Amino acid sequence: METLPRDDAGKLRARTAMTPRTALRSLETAFDTYGGEAAKRKLQLLATLERASLGTAKEVLRLHELLCFLRAYPDDTELLAAVERTLARFEKRADLRRHRRALEDSGIAGTTTRFPFFSPSARRLVERWGSRVTIDWSRFENAERFGRILPHLTLWSERAAFDEPDVSARAWVRDNKGAGDTDAVFLVRRWHALAADEPVRSAFYDDLDPWLRLEPGPDTPARTREKHPGMRVVFQTGPLDRSRPDLAAEIRRAPRAVARVVGAEAEALIELARSAMVPRQRDLEVFAYANPEDVRLVDAGEGLSFACIGVLPERRSLLEAVYAFLMLKNGVAVGYSLCTVLFGSSEIAYNVFESFRGGETAKIFGRVLATVRHLFGSRSFAIDPYQLGHGNHEGIASGAFWFYAKQGFRPVDPGVAGLLDAELRQIAKKKGYRSSPATLEKLARAYVLWPAGGKDVLGVLSVSRVSRRVSAMLAERFGADRERAERACFAEARARLGALPAELRRWPAPEREAFRRWAPLVALLDVERWSAKEKRDAVLVIRAKGARSEDEHLARFEAHKKLSRAVRRLAR
Repeated sequence: METLPRDDAGKLRARTAMTPRTALRSLETAFDTYGGEAAKRKLQLLATLERASLGTAKEVLRLHELLCFLRAYPDDTELLAAVERTLARFEKRADLRRHRRALEDSGIAGTTTRFPFFSPSARRLVERWGSRVTIDWSRFENAERFGRILPHLTLWSERAAFDEPDVSARAWVRDNKGAGDTDAVFLVRRWHALAADEPVRSAFYDDLDPWLRLEPGPDTPARTREKHPGMRVVFQTGPLDRSRPDLAAEIRRAPRAVARVVGAEAEALIELARSAMVPRQRDLEVFAYANPEDVRLVDAGEGLSFACIGVLPERRSLLEAVYAFLMLKNGVAVGYSLCTVLFGSSEIAYNVFESFRGGETAKIFGRVLATVRHLFGSRSFAIDPYQLGHGNHEGIASGAFWFYAKQGFRPVDPGVAGLLDAELRQIAKKKGYRSSPATLEKLARAYVLWPAGGKDVLGVLSVSRVSRRVSAMLAERFGADRERAERACFAEARARLGALPAELRRWPAPEREAFRRWAPLVALLDVERWSAKEKRDAVLVIRAKGARSEDEHLARFEAHKKLSRAVRRLAR
């Protein structure tokens, strides 16, 4: 038997005697340390924790979060293999099973998730995991309203059953849903069989807001499993870069590569994006209505990638283009970003998942802006009040306003800008000064822009003003008869822009629909003074709204000076 020196033997005894709680605390201290002996130390601690049983639900959750972080920021192949192995077995841990009730809604594999999902997400859950999805009646605040709607989800011959006052919706569904189906399967399938178009069905379903409960299974969405396979791993060998980038320089640095992806890979990225929302009790409309023909994979460098996902043509906004990025670090989903693009600018929503907020949050944000500029030509960026904390408790608690202010974003509202200046003076004067929640609420009332002082950009211009102008014109000319308005505006737009009926019939269906939607706006514009070429080019702008990708629409809209100026005037 090998004889160890006394010091080494003492260290070995200390490691052997280390309790699971001590090992967890040591890993919490060491998880974001890189270089030297750091990887070896983490491996030793993981070996202890892989076999250990932790005493509380909070400790199980903390271990899971550390493992998720280390999978995104691994030191080397050996450590990554240990992390992957531990995560693959995580739902079988005895301590997880013991604390499963306390860990509900944590998103950990092996635990239950509850949330009022959007209509397409509810349908996806039912189609994929129907036997595991039920209605969470305890949280379903609109259950009584559902009872009044329920007869309309049945056949005419069944409706007299609801004349009895003691028939509850929950009991009727329980007794009549059919063998093998759950109450959620009945609700979602019957709802999507309603005789209405999909947007109307979805709107009324979302207004009903039924809470669903997803029980865990071997492949149900879980934060434990969120990784896109086959991506090259860039190991973390030095300290994490937590500095704030120089945005002016950063946005000029283009991504390393951008590739359109189609088929199975596009579907896999969309599936990962949707699944990343479920265990975090979120729903993002762009992911829910993702267009598999408009997916790009962006290599932002150093193991960071963005799956850039567009929206199905029938769900697109009238004017602005909307894209969502699923942010991947070494293939691990670490957050998402949403960009709304128009007028050479972008409104940005940015969210790093909680497990990874101790990482390179500001650095990733800089790469998001650089990618948006490279893909869509945006020269300025806006953050809306909700992202800053207006009506958003999480934004206030995290001090979201200061994340953007420290990177040079400034309020468009003069009053809020004055309050910001006052807070900056307090920070300079008092060491450790922090803005109060009440002050953060006031700071979050207005858009912030980068660079400061923009004029004809999102955050200053408003597309809602354009729609209000359209509504006023329709009300004046047609009153409540919006069907007649649509027909008349379509005919006017076709005549004014020179789009012939025979030509329109040859267009793909999404392009014809785009023209129909744009027609009332065209009727509002003074196009008679445009040249024949300018009218033809305007038709191409509108058609591009129904193309596979919205890139062409954005480029054509900005290039058409008369059209873009006219819309800008309406948006002021």
